[in-house]
Amino acid sequence: MARVGTSRCSSLFRTAALCFAVGASTAILVGGTIALVAPSPAQATAVYAQQTKLPCGKCHTTPTGGPTNDFGKAFAANGHKVPK
Repeated sequence: MARVGTSRCSSLFRTAALCFAVGASTAILVGGTIALVAPSPAQATAVYAQQTKLPCGKCHTTPTGGPTNDFGKAFAANGHKVPK
């Protein structure tokens, strides 16, 4: 009779372990997917500064980037070309 209880316990342990493994795998998969597809804020790049020969502070509120100023908004609205 004791073997039946041990067998049942062993079976429950395997079921619990399987549920945990599936749950953990699902959490990792969902978390990874969210991290990859979640939108992130745009980052200023030095590429525009190199192309336009203008300092970053010409389009941004600080010399190292940050939010765009009026000139930067006009630059973006003009297809990322220096407005005339």
